[in-house]
Amino acid sequence: MKIKFLGHASFLITSEQGVSIITDPYKPGCFDGGIQYGQITEPADIVTISHEHDDHNETNIPGNPSFVRNSSPQTIHGVAITGLDVYHDTCAGKERGPNVIYKMTIDGINVVHLGDLGHELDPDQVEKLGTVDVLFVPIGGYFTIAASAVDKVISALKPKVVIPMHFKTEKCGFPIASLDDFTKGKEVEQKNGEVEITKERLPETTAIFVLHPTK
Repeated sequence: MKIKFLGHASFLITSEQGVSIITDPYKPGCFDGGIQYGQITEPADIVTISHEHDDHNETNIPGNPSFVRNSSPQTIHGVAITGLDVYHDTCAGKERGPNVIYKMTIDGINVVHLGDLGHELDPDQVEKLGTVDVLFVPIGGYFTIAASAVDKVISALKPKVVIPMHFKTEKCGFPIASLDDFTKGKEVEQKNGEVEITKERLPETTAIFVLHPTK
């Protein structure tokens, strides 16, 4: 499985069989220019959308993809996808609405994308997500879980690989924290913009893979 960080919360995941999944694609220039990442030109077979905000729900994606927008279990191109309904805030969606956490099984690897999770996970939610091998986690705070909650979610889910997303860069003008705010004092592995992960080579203990936006 290959993972390419496009930008913000959007990743291109390509299976060994060549099935391509794009998570939470952004609309370039949305939120009055707050998002300045370039147009996504990579084709996809599947697009997952965690919630209907413009920095997560672009539909102008090449490849005539199937769009996944809810938590109903489904299998598309051999990829099993399940969703967990959560919230974008700490007040049951009253401030920022709903959010779907997606779990996908790709090449035998359990991949979980938290979207814009806004709260800690309770034990029942952790149990429903089950085994997590690769976790995409928002680290910027403000619109998503606070820094202290990020660490708690990681500890609860016990992933083999953590990939940070949704942080401030020169192409993201949101009032959110930077990558350095999360990685300070942590041991990380720098992977530039892409990484290849196989089930056989998953770390034995949780590792943080830092990818940098390619758009």
